[in-house]
Order: sequence, then C-alpha cells, then structure tokens
Amino acid sequence: MVDRFTKKEIVPFLSGWEKEGALPRSLHKKAAAVGLLELGTPESAGGAGDYIDFLIANEQIILSGGSSGLCSALMTHSISTPHIVASGDEYLIGKYVRPTLEGELIGSLGVTEPGTGSDVSAISTRAVRDGDEYVVTGAKTFITSGTRADFVTTAVRTGGEGHRGISLLVIDTDSTGFRVASKLDKMGWLCSDTAELTFDEVRVPARNLVGEEGTGFRQIMRRFESERLLMSVQAVATAQRSLDLTVDWARARYTFGQPLTSRQVIRHRLAEMSRQVHSARSYVRAVVTRWANGEDVGAEVAMAKNTAVFTCSFVVDEAVQIHGGMGFMRESEVERHYRDARVLGIGGGTNEMMNEVIAKKMLDN
Repeated sequence: MVDRFTKKEIVPFLSGWEKEGALPRSLHKKAAAVGLLELGTPESAGGAGDYIDFLIANEQIILSGGSSGLCSALMTHSISTPHIVASGDEYLIGKYVRPTLEGELIGSLGVTEPGTGSDVSAISTRAVRDGDEYVVTGAKTFITSGTRADFVTTAVRTGGEGHRGISLLVIDTDSTGFRVASKLDKMGWLCSDTAELTFDEVRVPARNLVGEEGTGFRQIMRRFESERLLMSVQAVATAQRSLDLTVDWARARYTFGQPLTSRQVIRHRLAEMSRQVHSARSYVRAVVTRWANGEDVGAEVAMAKNTAVFTCSFVVDEAVQIHGGMGFMRESEVERHYRDARVLGIGGGTNEMMNEVIAKKMLDN
C-alpha cells in the first residue's frame, strides 16, 4: 500500500512541491484515506497499528522514491499529537487528534526558540493564567509545517525558571495575536515548510492545557526517544535508497567503453556503502525492538541515531561522487537525498547532544 501510494501520489509531484516549498493539504487527505496517517496512534484516539508500523511506513516511503523531507511534512502529526494522546484528554483528542488523522487538520510542535536551541529547560515563551485562559507571549523557530499548521502544541513557561516551570498548550493558529513571522529558507527538506512563529498576547483556553501544569518538560523528553528512532529509520532508508540508485547508475554508466562497475575502486566503494548500511540497519532495528518492549534504552537510542546519521552522511556523499556531474544536478534523486540528509544530525537532538546522552549513561553507571 505504501509503495503504491508513494509512486502514484508523491514521486511524480515531489520536485514541484520542493519548488513551492510546501505540501498541498490535499495530500494529507489522500494519505488519511489509505490509512497512512493513523499508523502509530492508538485505536482509542482514532489510530491503528503500533509505532513500529509507523516507522516501517516512513522507511517504505523513502525506499519507494520519497524523501525524509516529504516524511517530515506529511507526518508532522507524529510530533504534534502524541502528547495530547498520552494525556488521555478526550476533549483535546476529539478536537485535534482525530481530525488530524483524518487529514482535516495539520499540527505542529512548537518547542525550539530563537535564543535557546537544544536547551529546552530555558524556553522563555510565557503563558500567564487569566481566569479561564492563558495569555501567551513569545516566539518559536524552526517549526516544521509552521506555515500550514492549524494548531501548534506549544511549550510555554507557566511557572518559575527551569524545567519544572514548563507546560504544554495547544494553540490555534487562527487566534488573535498569533503570526507566522517568517517562512524559513533551508538547505534541504525543501518540500517541508518551516517557520518562525510569534505569539503576541495570544489568549488560549485553559482547557487546552495538555496534562498538568509543570509537566511539559517531562512530556517533551518522553517523546524524544520515538522522534530519534524515527530519524534513525529515515537516515538508514535514505542511505539504502541512495545506495540502490548508485548501484543502478554504476551498472548503466559507461566510461572509456566500460561500465563503472568494471572499476575496482567503484566496486569497493559500493561494498563499503553496503556494509555501513547493513550494519546501521541491524543496530537501529535491534534498538527499536528493545524500545518497543519497554526497555530503558535512552542511550542506545542516541547511539542508533548517531550510527544511522553518520552512515547516511557517508553514503549520500559517496552516491553523489559516483554519480559525478549528474549527482550535482537537481534532476538527480541522490542530490535531494544529499541535501536532505544534513538535517538528520541536527533535528531531534544534535549529534553532540546524542553523545552527551550516551556519555551520561556510561559515566553514571
């Protein structure tokens, strides 16, 4: 199903969406119609299947000719709705989650701020309680699907300094005082719109609080592992797709009267690409299985992400090199994967932050 959907509804239009800088809302409805958006969300909230099903779908989209950028834009609900689902709040689930899984709404997650980067505990967007509402003032940046979102699950400061003062609010983007300050131009993920958002005394119903006040940081941290595994899977899939394309190219491309595969240096480079992809895939899948079984694998998730990202970076670079001049052209699929791969070592926690997670676990034992 995913392969057929990708080749029919995505691949023929992907270059055009990259030029436009966003996906059409109609694609969300088409994806919902075939059951793609509901994967990974519990049935009680309108979903179907488990998170592994969702990871497999993302992998297949890329292997069938899609991209990690396409996945980030089409699957933004995977970061904007899980906190709501986990809260068990039937009102919020009915208002935001179910319509999103049906392709009627698009959600974003608003955590990163212009001055805080990876330091989630230092966010300054303030939400002050005023009767039955919160008044929100602040800014968010690097927000995926931010220009198209109907709602933003937003990290705000409702209490004092530090992580205990952070809460989550669902903010409707048609609220007075909400504004898309700018649509950000990026190196890659060109079909995935990214925005800077501002909140100028935006009034939000207190009913839109996700969970309890002061639990936002914990909710965000809890979801980071699943996001990191998603990016790990996307990285390995991107590497595999780039390898497949490069093998096909090396077989078909002739130089000096012989195919590229006749050159030992090319064969050995392909072999090393394949070795790294297989190793990374095996490790990522092992960690996903342990995570799905409920094991404490925070450090291993960080290792999986870095392993997958480093492998992907190596493979896409080799893919472009072996393609030669064609690899540098926008019409070449490996060119897309090359530029899309770069953000995988930044989003969901930088490579450096992953090393901090690994080191902390190692040194605390």
